[in-house]
Amino acid sequence: MIKLAELPEENELVIAIIKKIMPYGAICELIEYNNKEAFLHISEVASRWIKNIHEFISEGQRIVAKVHHIDKEKNQIDISIKRVSDEEKRRKLEQVNFKNRAKKLIEVAFQGTKTKKTNAEELLKKMEEEYGDAYSCLKEIAEKGEEVLDKFDLPKSLKAKLVDIVQKNIKKQIIEVTTTIKYSCFGGNGINLVKEGLLNAIKNKQCKVHYIGAPRYKITVTADDYKIAQKEMTDIIKKIENYAKKNPCVLEIERGNE
Repeated sequence: MIKLAELPEENELVIAIIKKIMPYGAICELIEYNNKEAFLHISEVASRWIKNIHEFISEGQRIVAKVHHIDKEKNQIDISIKRVSDEEKRRKLEQVNFKNRAKKLIEVAFQGTKTKKTNAEELLKKMEEEYGDAYSCLKEIAEKGEEVLDKFDLPKSLKAKLVDIVQKNIKKQIIEVTTTIKYSCFGGNGINLVKEGLLNAIKNKQCKVHYIGAPRYKITVTADDYKIAQKEMTDIIKKIENYAKKNPCVLEIERGNE
């Protein structure tokens, strides 16, 4: 039996390389788990019936898969492609790219240093333990500077070098989420009701409302995190809906969070 720590968890997204294709499936290697083998059954390749598996996958292909079953006794990991949504695939690839970038920046900071306290790989692991992922730690360093590194046992010269490298290479990202709505109010005071409903909803929010043409408006929310931007947008739409219910107004979401 292999150790639990060496295994991914069920439903975890993993990066795999397809090594050998057979008529009934494929043997893959999980590159995040020391190239441990996993099996991709033909029924887990696509949602529709497959006549020729080679039409869907090829040897050497790098895929995002989901672990759907683990048998520790048999030392077997079963993975699936069809259970991975487009959004999950995008997030997993983004996560891997961020980790690789964080590793590269940390390695550059350690170049030429002779510290015996820690090395680049150890610091990467410590950041992951503290923040969940190293890139989140580096983003905070870019924003707050050397104070973030006080929790890590590093020489002052290395801290300064790492801060300098990070601030030059990681710029604060701006995320935009937009929603197009149809929003109209009736009666002689209709225009004022529309304005009031919109202004109340976006008060104290980092957003803009663009008039497209009656009764269509585009709302754009900005933030440095996609989840935050989505949450703000949801809150704005909810406030407009509540206002419309209390007044002679009609709201229709024409195009949701993009």
